[in-house]
Amino acid sequence: MAFAVASQLNHACRADGELASSAAAAQYITDTCLSDAPLGRVGLEVEAHCYDPVQPHRRPGWDEISDVLESLPSMPGGSAVTVEPGGAVELSGPPTDGVAPAIEAMTSDQAVLRKAFAAAGLGLVQLGTDPLRPARRINPGARYSAMEQFFAATDTGVAGAAMMTSTASIQVNLDAGPQAGWGPRVRLAHALGPTMIAIAANSPLLGGEFSGWLSTRQRVWGQLDSARCGPILTASADDPGTDWARYALKAPVMLVHAPEAVPVTQYVPFADWADGRALLGGRRPTTADLDYHLTTLFPPVRPRQWLEIRYLDSIPDAMWPAVVFTLVALLDDPDAADVAAEAVEPVAGAWDTAARVGLGDRRLYAAANRCVAAAADRVPRRLEEAMQRLVQAVEQGRCPGDDFADRAIEDGIAPTVTGLARGES
Repeated sequence: MAFAVASQLNHACRADGELASSAAAAQYITDTCLSDAPLGRVGLEVEAHCYDPVQPHRRPGWDEISDVLESLPSMPGGSAVTVEPGGAVELSGPPTDGVAPAIEAMTSDQAVLRKAFAAAGLGLVQLGTDPLRPARRINPGARYSAMEQFFAATDTGVAGAAMMTSTASIQVNLDAGPQAGWGPRVRLAHALGPTMIAIAANSPLLGGEFSGWLSTRQRVWGQLDSARCGPILTASADDPGTDWARYALKAPVMLVHAPEAVPVTQYVPFADWADGRALLGGRRPTTADLDYHLTTLFPPVRPRQWLEIRYLDSIPDAMWPAVVFTLVALLDDPDAADVAAEAVEPVAGAWDTAARVGLGDRRLYAAANRCVAAAADRVPRRLEEAMQRLVQAVEQGRCPGDDFADRAIEDGIAPTVTGLARGES
């Protein structure tokens, strides 16, 4: 997402760009991780698994997907189109003034993308995990190959492969807001995580089997190293920049450019590299190495001048606009934020419970109903129908994954995926 990036301070590095120490790296991170700006802009990133409706167990190849992308016209909403390691296709929208225009732009781009894939005999399915096929990487990018090697060397090969090739999400990008409010805003973005996961859970199957979790996507991320994928916040969460710096410096280095991405197969916290206790690639790190390291960290809320909110499963078109509107309203509307902060406080740390049983937990059910009610009071007319569906689903204690599971049990996994790939509701 192309939010404007504030000028980065250079006092943390030497003239050649080499970082002087872990303390200098920490200063660089705290100085640059969030941008003091008004609230209001919203950027969306939506991923969907690519399927062959005729042979749903087959994973379309790199050349096959690339040919579709080469045929695409310009996206009317301005989205960039990329391909994830396992062939999931991602639309990344530009920042838009307001959530409703962001949703409208993304919806128009989805229509163009779906039409192009349908013309090629392929379909796009919005689920948090691939319910049918085994994990397999098709994107030949050097970064993804190195990541694959890193996960295999650190005993997280199975979870790492699933994360890279079998998961899909909807990411919401929001301005950090005025600096005086960073602490409460980042704290609320984290606290909302379990409740929003319970509302949006849409991944009860992975690789042809029920996992026992409503959000298997969240379960997969939880199986990876918490130093790289866990929540950032400390207990106080009053200083997000310091929290992010502490997190980033403790996290192990995944890749080093030499000049291609090379996996680091031993456990080396970035602080050790910056302080010279370990040399990677035969050298000390530069600010460019630190910037790249930050892109290999995947917490549920990641500061990148703006806030990347990364904890939503990919969900169907009938539901995702209301879910996105709810999340943005609860963070950007001051009155709704007050309601949300009080509602989710009892479940702010219930990440696993939310992923496993969703709204079946009574505390998450109560929090979710209060949150969607607060958002529904503020919904614009064009989103009223989608919001009503969301309110009704939450009142019934159901998430999108429940609907998918019911259909898969009744019709079979492969026929259900085939129907979704053909655009059947």
